[in-house]
Amino acid sequence: MITPVAHSSPRNALVAFQSVNKSFGSTRALVDLSLQGSAGSVHAITGENGAGKSTLMNLLAGVHQPDSGEIRVRGQALRIESPAQAQRAGISTIFQELSLVPNLTVAENLFLGREPHRAGIVDRSFMRRRAEQALDLVKCRLDVNTFCQTLSVAEQQLIEIAKGLMADADVFILDEPTAALNGPEVDTLGDLIHSLKTAGKLIFYISHRLEEIFRFSEAVSVLKDGRLVGTFETSELTQDELISLMVGRPLGQLFPLRNPHPSHLGCALEISELVASDAEHAVSFGINRGEILGFAGLQGQGQREIIRAVAGVEPHVRGLVKKRSPSDELQSVDLSIVAVARSGIGFIPEDRKSEGLYLSLSIEQNVALGMLRQLAMWRRARVRKSGIADLLLRMRVRANDQGQPLSSLSGGNQQKVMLGRWLASEVDVLLVEEPTRGVDVGAKSEIYALLREFANSGGAVLIVSSELTEILGLCDRILVIRDGKITAELDGVGASEEEIMRYALAGSEAEARKEL
Repeated sequence: MITPVAHSSPRNALVAFQSVNKSFGSTRALVDLSLQGSAGSVHAITGENGAGKSTLMNLLAGVHQPDSGEIRVRGQALRIESPAQAQRAGISTIFQELSLVPNLTVAENLFLGREPHRAGIVDRSFMRRRAEQALDLVKCRLDVNTFCQTLSVAEQQLIEIAKGLMADADVFILDEPTAALNGPEVDTLGDLIHSLKTAGKLIFYISHRLEEIFRFSEAVSVLKDGRLVGTFETSELTQDELISLMVGRPLGQLFPLRNPHPSHLGCALEISELVASDAEHAVSFGINRGEILGFAGLQGQGQREIIRAVAGVEPHVRGLVKKRSPSDELQSVDLSIVAVARSGIGFIPEDRKSEGLYLSLSIEQNVALGMLRQLAMWRRARVRKSGIADLLLRMRVRANDQGQPLSSLSGGNQQKVMLGRWLASEVDVLLVEEPTRGVDVGAKSEIYALLREFANSGGAVLIVSSELTEILGLCDRILVIRDGKITAELDGVGASEEEIMRYALAGSEAEARKEL
C-alpha cells in the first residue's frame, strides 16, 4: 500500500492551501483541498486533465479566488485578487498557455507592464541588456529585437520561462514548462530549477511527463476530480504506482502493440526531393499503410518545416508528393492546404488552440467540419449527429453533451476532438505534430491507441514529437533529422534514445556509427 507523507504544519510552510473550494457554475473544480509547499523544494502537482491542477495554481497566481478556505504565504493568510498582487507577494507564474504579444519584440514582452523609464522615456537600451541576460539564463540565442510572432512554440516557451525567472520571487509556478522543449532545453531548465531550489525558492511543478516528476521533484501531490489523493515522497514511488494514483486504476501498457509488417501493405505517401522553405537540403521518404513513421531530432532541425510543407501549411521550394489512390496508382498532390485535405491527408498542428480548433464552437461543430472535406461550396452541409456521437463515445471524449463549447473541455479531450475531426472525414493519411502535447497520461494512452487503430485499419501516420519516449514507444520506423537532412532511418523496435541522439548530433550516419 502506498502511504502519503505527513503534512508539515501549514504555519511552517512557505505556501499552504487550507480547505480550499472552487466551483465554476455547477462544476466543482476543487473540493476541500489542503496541501503545503516548503522553501528550497520542488513540489510536483499532477493528475489527469480536469483534476484541478491548473485551477489550484491559478488561485495562487491570482487568476481566480477561492470560494472558501484560505491560502497562506509565509504563514500569513492572503486573498490574492490579481496576478499583479501575486507578483507583489513574491509569486511568479510560467503558464502552459503562451501569453506573449505577437507584434511586440522579445525584449518588449519580457518587460510588458513594467517597462523601465529614464527621464520619463522608456529605457529601451536597459530593456535589451536585461533581456539578453534573461535569455542567457535559459541558453536561448534569440535576438531580443525579434518579433514574437515569428518564433516557434518552443522558442516562445523559452521566452515565457525567461520572463518568469526575471521576477524577484520566492515561489515559482511552472505549468507544463517543457511541453515544447527538446532534451538539451529540458536539461537547461533542470539546472535552473536546481539553482532556484538551492537559493531557497519553492517550485510548484505541474507536469504530465512522469520522467520529469521523478527527475526534478522531492514530493508529488496527486489530484483527482478536484480532490487531493495524497502527497508522496517521489523517491518512494514507481512510475506505475504514480499512474495508478492519477487514473485510479492500473493503466496497463501505455503504448499499443506495433503492426509487425506495415511495409507489406504498400506505400501510401511518397515524398521526393522535397525542399521546405528556407531549407538547404532535399529530403525523400515514404510512409507505408499500416505504419506510424516518426521524425526525431533536436528542436529546430527542420522536422516541423518538412511536415508542414507536406501538409501545405507552409511553402516549399521544390519537390513532389504522391499519394496512392483507391485504384492503387500514385497520383501527385498539389501542396496547398485545400488540395492536401481533399486528397485524403489530415494535418494536426502542435498548437491546437490557435491553429487547430474553434474554441467558441461546440464539440459537435468542430468534429463536423471534417465531414465537409470533399463538399463543394454550393452544396448544403449535412451533419450526421448520430455518427458524431458514436465517434465521441468510441474516442472516450469526456463531455456532458456534444453541444457544449469546446473551450470547456480539458486539453486531452480537445486533442481527441481534433483527431476525431479527421477520423470523421475518412482521410487515410495523418500528419501529426506533437500528438500528446499537454495531455495527461490516461489520455495519452487513449490517443496512442486511436493512432494505432487508424494505422492498423490501413491508414498511414507521420508524427513529429519532441518526446523521445513517445517516438520510441509508438513508431514502427524512425527518421532522424539534423539540419533539414535525414541522417538515419531506424527500426522502431530496436532503437534507443542514445542511438537517436547520436544521429541527431552527428552530421551523417557514417559519423554517428563511428561513435557507436
